[in-house]
Amino acid sequence: MEENLVTQLAIILVAAGIFTVISKALKQPLILGYIVAGFLVGPHLGLFPQFSPESVEQWSQIGIIFLLFSLGLEFSFKKLLKVGSSALILAGCIFVGMAFVGLCVGRAMDWSMMESVFLGGMLSMSSTTIIIKTYDDLGLKQKSWAELIFGTLVLEDLLAIVMMVLLSTLAVSNHFAGTEMIMGIAKLVFFLILWFLVGIFLIPTLLKKAHKYLSDEILLIISIGLCFAMVALAMGVGFSSALGAFVMGSILAETIEGERIEHLTIHIKELFGAIFFVSVGMMVDPHVIAAHWGSVLIITLSATIGIAIFAGAGVLISGKGLENAVHTGCSMAQLGEFAFIIAGVGCSLGVMRDFIYPVIISVSVITAFTTPYLIKAGDPLSAFLMRRIPQRILDRINPPQESNANSKAEENEWKNLLKAYVLRVGLYGVLLVAIVMGSRIYLTYLTSHFLPAISDKIRHVIEVGATLLIMSPFLYGLAVVNGSISSPAAKLLRKKRSNRWPILFLVLLRSAIALGFIMVVILDYFDLDGWEVLLISLLGLTAFIAARQSIHKFDRLEARFIRNLNAKDEQRRLQTPVSSTVREKLGEYDVHIGKAVISADSAFIGRHLKEVPFRQETGVNIVKIERGSKSIVIPGPAEPIYPGDTLLAVGTAKQLDAFKEMISESGVSNEQGHDDEDFAVDSITISQDNYLCGKVLKDVYMRSTGTMVISVIRDTRTITNPGADFRFQEGDIVWIAGLKSSIDWYKD
Repeated sequence: MEENLVTQLAIILVAAGIFTVISKALKQPLILGYIVAGFLVGPHLGLFPQFSPESVEQWSQIGIIFLLFSLGLEFSFKKLLKVGSSALILAGCIFVGMAFVGLCVGRAMDWSMMESVFLGGMLSMSSTTIIIKTYDDLGLKQKSWAELIFGTLVLEDLLAIVMMVLLSTLAVSNHFAGTEMIMGIAKLVFFLILWFLVGIFLIPTLLKKAHKYLSDEILLIISIGLCFAMVALAMGVGFSSALGAFVMGSILAETIEGERIEHLTIHIKELFGAIFFVSVGMMVDPHVIAAHWGSVLIITLSATIGIAIFAGAGVLISGKGLENAVHTGCSMAQLGEFAFIIAGVGCSLGVMRDFIYPVIISVSVITAFTTPYLIKAGDPLSAFLMRRIPQRILDRINPPQESNANSKAEENEWKNLLKAYVLRVGLYGVLLVAIVMGSRIYLTYLTSHFLPAISDKIRHVIEVGATLLIMSPFLYGLAVVNGSISSPAAKLLRKKRSNRWPILFLVLLRSAIALGFIMVVILDYFDLDGWEVLLISLLGLTAFIAARQSIHKFDRLEARFIRNLNAKDEQRRLQTPVSSTVREKLGEYDVHIGKAVISADSAFIGRHLKEVPFRQETGVNIVKIERGSKSIVIPGPAEPIYPGDTLLAVGTAKQLDAFKEMISESGVSNEQGHDDEDFAVDSITISQDNYLCGKVLKDVYMRSTGTMVISVIRDTRTITNPGADFRFQEGDIVWIAGLKSSIDWYKD
């Protein structure tokens, strides 16, 4: 029977609407209503014969595409790099731990070794879509642990693609194939870097040129079109549609139109998110659950308890503390969408029995049901553990706030140099490899098609010349332009003259790598004698050395890429210079900036700042009050509070949460205002002859000069909003907010 997609969509949305209203009335997360609706209208109960397993899978895939696209818009690769090591540790702990648990559980249920290995892979992936939707519903996306969770989910999605390659190879060859796994990882990394570099170079530039024509309608169409184009490209090279959607979302997130696109697509995300979760509910087969309820129960308990334990352990190992560990463990304790895909791969390859797929679907749905309740249980469970665990253990697992500033200031310049060096060589190397591959495929076709009459030798000369011409700006970027290498190299040369020899070696190595690319292109078409290879190498090296005298002519492409990459941050910095400075310079030290708007019926109206215990109860400092077009920088204690005032506060994440909760009746504003151009945040390193050295904070009357100390970095500790009796010491790094002129005075 021909399926009627219109009828299917009508049934899905009507059922979703009815049960989400019921969920809202019962004060339950909307995601539960979607899953219940899907279960009731799905093909297994037979109430609506319009649905088949194939149609359910189609709706599910469409939903995943839009959800992952939205995730990319909200969580860019830049954010992923910020949580880097912690997210990597967390993802590694979950993967290794749950792979082992899955193997043991599978063998305990008398599953085959291959089925148990696949089960381990399925259990090691949490659900990106379920967590994001639940955090949206519960308003938790601004919590301190949310960014770590989202970063880990992205890593898990990338890891899942590699795992699919590995498991598929295992299933076919029946033995571990390390070469295939390494090639799969290399392929994934190569295409991710290539897509990101090309996307950031081209898309922001095109959007900027077409800015005056980009109405909401046109921008929405372009964004969705780019999303599906990347989905098609990802599937064309052997990756999942979800990865393609996520990559394009992350690229668009780095453009100045990123927030506008996110706003335009939010309702589309909600629509197709509902379709996805309804389709998940449709996959629940009550007959399979009845026949294999024991396996469903065992796997559900293993997944929930195991992921919670290993996720919590990963957070503790990364030094994020007990509270973050508890909330992360409770949030990630469910099976992800990639479990469906991995199960489907195993069944299609004949290494898993057919009943396992619906069992995994059932486990995923059950854990989706429990996820909102586990997330809500994070606060009471964390408080319970804090009361019951001995203080000496808490002191070990909750290390004092540490700053990376001290270690960053003392970081070996060689590490900075090598990091910048490897990054430049790696990124330009990916671009050059892509050009060589594309040239070999497309140029050969074009010359043979349009120039069939010329000889092969002439055709090869044309192909080599065109390839090297296209490669030339990237060869210069690899071998000549220094970029971020210049700063650490200059410091090393000033520090020690003997450093010039290893630095010279690195310079020559870059040139040699660039020459290697040139020789690969030439030798792919021509057989050369040894002296010819030597002559070409010497000519190439001479060209690179000469080009160093005119670097400015060859770095335009890189400069445009950097501008595109930083355009969004630069726009935000111009609009809100103070907030951006705090985020950029102090975010890694758990010092943040937050805003709250005083509502018309607030109990604080008419009271002076000194009469409201913001500092005593929450620990924050009020650094500015925005009152209409007027801004009061570093307000004094006698400053009154009026309705509509926007209070700008600085503190740790916990302090700001307490601050917002304290004045929640006033209404917290998430909108960014415009900060004063005369208001800045800057740091001072206290020297022996500095005015502040040895003085107590209350004795220097900083507020009278329009400034305020918001943080002090001493040794390995960060002291946020120090008290009035705090005494400055030589070597302290003091972060001050206030008038630029006053901050400059304290620097002298």
